[in-house]
Amino acid sequence: MYLGTPAAAVPTLSALHDAGYEISLVVTGGDRRRGRRSAPTASPVKEAAQRLGLPVSHDLASVAGCGAQLGVVVAYGRLIPEDLLAEVPMVNLHFSLLPRWRGAAPVERAILAGDAVAGVCVMAVEVGLDTGGVYARSEVPVGHAETADELRSRLVEAGTRLLLGVLADGLAAPTPQVGEPVYAHKIGPDDLELDWSLSATSLARVVRIGGAWTVYRGRRLKVWSVEPAAVTLDGEPGSLVGDLVVTGGGTLRLLEVQPESRGRQAADAWVMGARPVEGERLGT
Repeated sequence: MYLGTPAAAVPTLSALHDAGYEISLVVTGGDRRRGRRSAPTASPVKEAAQRLGLPVSHDLASVAGCGAQLGVVVAYGRLIPEDLLAEVPMVNLHFSLLPRWRGAAPVERAILAGDAVAGVCVMAVEVGLDTGGVYARSEVPVGHAETADELRSRLVEAGTRLLLGVLADGLAAPTPQVGEPVYAHKIGPDDLELDWSLSATSLARVVRIGGAWTVYRGRRLKVWSVEPAAVTLDGEPGSLVGDLVVTGGGTLRLLEVQPESRGRQAADAWVMGARPVEGERLGT
């Protein structure tokens, strides 16, 4: 049995199927509207399961009686009730080095914190949030300019290999987690707003997790890519000089932005159209 929902959970499902494991049921999140006027669409895991000819359910209660000896959980997004765990033991592929970054957004929080090393664990599922013992773990270095999507992709690859190895060897007793837990709370809009009083390094980390935004001339401007600039500029944080922005510590160069109600574009093309005047600031 397999529980997962987003695109990050698809490679592991495919690898288990290709390795010959019998997957009696796939449980995933319900169909959702991806746009305001669009029809509901299936989750990436549901689409993959249907391609593979696997039975799919949106109801977690369907775990009971499905006949599975083990459940594999990858980014399912819900806690598993105790009664279901009593019926089917489960393992979880979690994208952090537990107990650091328990919770919903371990990859994003690792980048925001400036972690040099991330990782993935195969852990036993318990009622608590990512509290189970660990069967195996693998460390993955974080690239200095790596985005959350890029890092997550590498963690999925490493984690899938790790999981297949654990299953092939058989589940021994897991090792209890050791250390002070750190929680990876879900990323919200406030986390993604660029506070130009922060350092260029901190701001670049926010951009790397995806969806960073600021305000320009009263309208939202998304910032998709930046790089540190070896230029010293005078001015208040947020001051815009061409495609350069003054921060609370250093200067950032805008590389790709997205004005409100428009598509993504190169920052130099946006600057050419916007024609910022001296003294204009982002964030106001």
